Amino acid sequence: MKIEILDDIDACRAAWQKYWPVKGLFDLWPVRDCFHNVFTRPLFFLLGGPKGKAEGFLPLCWNADSQNYVLFPGETWQGKTWLEQNRLIANTAQAVDTLLQSVPGPLHLRYLEWCPLMEAIDGILPDETGYLFYPAQFDFRMDNFWRVFPGKSRKKIVGEIEKIKTKTLSFRFNRLADLESLFQLNLNAFGENSYFYDDRFHRSFERLAAYLWDAQMLRITTIRIGKKIAAVDMGAIFNGSYTLLAGGTNPDFPGIAKAINLHHLEWSCRKRFDVVDFLCGDFNWKHRFRLTPRPLFTFTGPLPVQRYASHQYQDRALAWA
Repeated sequence: MKIEILDDIDACRAAWQKYWPVKGLFDLWPVRDCFHNVFTRPLFFLLGGPKGKAEGFLPLCWNADSQNYVLFPGETWQGKTWLEQNRLIANTAQAVDTLLQSVPGPLHLRYLEWCPLMEAIDGILPDETGYLFYPAQFDFRMDNFWRVFPGKSRKKIVGEIEKIKTKTLSFRFNRLADLESLFQLNLNAFGENSYFYDDRFHRSFERLAAYLWDAQMLRITTIRIGKKIAAVDMGAIFNGSYTLLAGGTNPDFPGIAKAINLHHLEWSCRKRFDVVDFLCGDFNWKHRFRLTPRPLFTFTGPLPVQRYASHQYQDRALAWA
């Protein structure tokens, strides 16, 4: 199988837009380009197949910080890539094998969604777990959602939220200036462990917010108690999905995170979204709110494929040229 290496930004953009299926928010080239423009990792896109035909696509870049190849755009938080909704793009396990073996150095792929091709790849291991909410499971009704909770658990959560609501609580939406409060609240809470402690990541998020705003996809949710900002979340709406990207809460108001997360669930039912993606992160509230876990996977290599799947990859959403 012929392997073509692309490292020119225009050629890489064209290949991405042709071969990478667009299902979720992070599949959009402009979203990933917000991070690439700041981190500026050298591009290394692999396109494989017989002459005149593409059978596999592996968009990588070189991460000089970790000294390995990672999925485009190579944004990092605490030394690891952050963007999710990643996948292996190929027609056959043989094509995946050839692409992986063509990487000229250490390789680390993260947040891979499961596909049948992975059954043929040694070295696929569990990564973190993502968390989803499907409003249709509850017929878009929050009273149906609460019925899945045991009585004591439901009573405790509702009681905690009602206690917050007794304060002079108010919502406001899509005030761009509130993003600065989000960044600062997050930094205050997590310090060096904040997404925004790394100036590159911070600037990437500012670019992302600007792109989403211009594309009318951005949703900023702010809760105030009295005149103080208690919580701010940044989300994006795309293709029937609502993705929560980052948030910040004021420690002066314990329990405010539950109130804003419950708001997202209620609002997504009213808007009848297909799915709400709360991304990875092992936070207790995700278990307490009975979100649906989605296992994600990682690959470190390259390592050889030991056997090949007899079937074609059925889940691809593209036709190879």
